[in-house]
Amino acid sequence: MLKVRRPTQAGAFYEATQESLRRQISNCFTSRLGPGKIPEVNMTGPRDVIGLICPHAGYMYSGSVAAHAYARLATDGKPDTVIIFGPNHTGYGSGVAIMNEGVWRTPLGDSAVDTETAKRIVKESKILDVEETAHKFEHSIEVQIPFLQYLYGSAFDFVPVCFLIQDISTAKDVGQATAKAVNGKNAVIIASSDMTHYEPQERAEKKDREVLQAVEAMDEARFSRTVESHRVTACGPGPIMALMTAAKALGAKEARLLCYKTSGDVIGDYSSVVGYAAVSFTK
Repeated sequence: MLKVRRPTQAGAFYEATQESLRRQISNCFTSRLGPGKIPEVNMTGPRDVIGLICPHAGYMYSGSVAAHAYARLATDGKPDTVIIFGPNHTGYGSGVAIMNEGVWRTPLGDSAVDTETAKRIVKESKILDVEETAHKFEHSIEVQIPFLQYLYGSAFDFVPVCFLIQDISTAKDVGQATAKAVNGKNAVIIASSDMTHYEPQERAEKKDREVLQAVEAMDEARFSRTVESHRVTACGPGPIMALMTAAKALGAKEARLLCYKTSGDVIGDYSSVVGYAAVSFTK
């Protein structure tokens, strides 16, 4: 019997019907904070994008920033497999949890888990558990899937990895295991994370710029130190460090900030904002 992970955020973080969700994603691309136009997938693209950092708040807040990352991916071609690293906000499940079978459903359709790649990642890792509870109500991975379906329909598989434990050694283990598992495959890795939470705009942006400089340097240790020393409340440091580790192992030569905005830029209230960043890692 096919396992179906049903959406828990449809009607909350994003629209609940196919038509309204497609319209919402289109608006993320064309909005004043988005890339400005709906991307066309370049099916003969070079596939130089190894990974992306994407935010995962409600689409009304962070969707336009996420659209910059997905527009960059569209120009680069179509991946066959997408590995999505996301933080565990719920506290359910094991420390680092992967699913290795089934489909995830959204209003735009079903996307299948890449069983072969998931099993390979588990084999290469010392710490990953095959475990579904962590994924059941978690939004950080779910909200990435409609963007991918908008671009590619059902013509991709994916692997979800949910981080409750987010220290640098855990991140490096998962990053190295993922790099070994997807080496030679047409794959892209997405780290799902928002940045600083609920601080005034000026302070949040200053902290986030420091963190993003470490990201662009592709330096996990510097990133970890900066997050700790500046008390940066980014929710997905583990996924970001895992992506940095994997991207370097897969030959990334550049990490580039594509867009940085805050919730204040969206709603005009700068007193207490959440930061959102889109970053690409390329060969």
